[in-house]
Amino acid sequence: MERTQVEYAVEGITTPEMESIAAAEGLSVDLVRERMAEGQMVVPLNKNIKCTLVGIGLGLSTKINASIGTSTDIVDIDAEVRKAIAAQEAGADTLMELSVGGDLDRIRREIISAVKLPVGNVPLYQAFCEATRKYGDPNRLDEEMLFDLIERQCEDGITFMAIHCGINLYTTERLEKQKYRYGGLVSKGGASMVAWMKTNKKENPLYEKYDRVVEILKKYDVVLSLGNGLRAGSISDSFDRAMIQELLINCELAEEGRRMGCQMMVEGPGHVPMDEIEANIILQKRMSNHAPYYMLGPLPTDVGAAYDHVVAAIGAAQSARFGADLVCYITPAEHLALPSEQDVIEGVKVARLAAHIGDLSKLPEKTRLRDLAMSKARRDSDWEGQFKNALFPEDAKKIRDDRSPSDSKVCTMCGEFCANKASGALFEETLKKSRKV
Repeated sequence: MERTQVEYAVEGITTPEMESIAAAEGLSVDLVRERMAEGQMVVPLNKNIKCTLVGIGLGLSTKINASIGTSTDIVDIDAEVRKAIAAQEAGADTLMELSVGGDLDRIRREIISAVKLPVGNVPLYQAFCEATRKYGDPNRLDEEMLFDLIERQCEDGITFMAIHCGINLYTTERLEKQKYRYGGLVSKGGASMVAWMKTNKKENPLYEKYDRVVEILKKYDVVLSLGNGLRAGSISDSFDRAMIQELLINCELAEEGRRMGCQMMVEGPGHVPMDEIEANIILQKRMSNHAPYYMLGPLPTDVGAAYDHVVAAIGAAQSARFGADLVCYITPAEHLALPSEQDVIEGVKVARLAAHIGDLSKLPEKTRLRDLAMSKARRDSDWEGQFKNALFPEDAKKIRDDRSPSDSKVCTMCGEFCANKASGALFEETLKKSRKV
């Protein structure tokens, strides 16, 4: 069997994928290879397909994931394909296909073929859907059906899988001991697996037969993203014993999986108050030897419905600042409805902005030059320079064009009272002698 990126890295062999990431991120190939060998960087890919190569991990820019997919109420494959393409065009780095309604195999295959992005998923979604359709009861899910499904999804070209291996009987016992939660269980896969274990009085097969999960994903060099099935759905549940126990197990499994030669990520919460975000990331990084951390948001307040994309951006900026490696966008429809195409676009753009804000602190030498160039362009009323350095130049230009000023050097916010226009003449001679030109 062909070796994985981890196995090549451990043997000191540089792959084209490592060279591509090094070039894209401005790092040495040796550093990328070393961090991949240590499990500190991953590249979502699949031996069956070609997709955009994206590096996720220590020392790399923070990446953005967008999630799309049908629900049991709304099944429109064409709409989901449009959302996937819109997410790609808006600047998402990865995509998760999370459908639970309709022909799930067909939807997955059409999404993968429609975009160049690495596409991930959550196998438990389809597994419990198929058990419900076949038996009328998700709790009758057969273990072999689950493992066969994981293999089938890898065969189709999925590049990273959020698999809920860290939920086990001991972890769920913590929920009982702490008298459940304020926000309940908010992970569809996590809640379904907890129900399966309690109903069948059996251990989670994804934990009990973890080596089998790893071997399937290794076969395709797919990244195993250890799902956060017990993540907090309320800031009041953040850092409760169930959440921490799952994180502890996932960090152990990440190390074990990497030793077995599989690319590994750890997933995080969820709803986390602002003052706990840094501690959450420190805990994950230290317990996992800096395995890539995939943060779902986080949302630092529970009351932002209709503006949860903004709430998540605040949390994501802090997460990126403190070392999160991949953040999942949130759309304005979060907690309310299936997102529209425009919701997806808005979610991606806001998340991209949040990641950039975080990277200004995490990777200042890589990111701050763009902000500096924007500052100079604003000072000098250089509008083309401003558009060039804006994260979203077309949106910025549209706003200006819609409310264009009579004097092209200024904008309609201040008009003839533009501060930079007035002060620029005062300091023109000073600026000529300055390095700040």
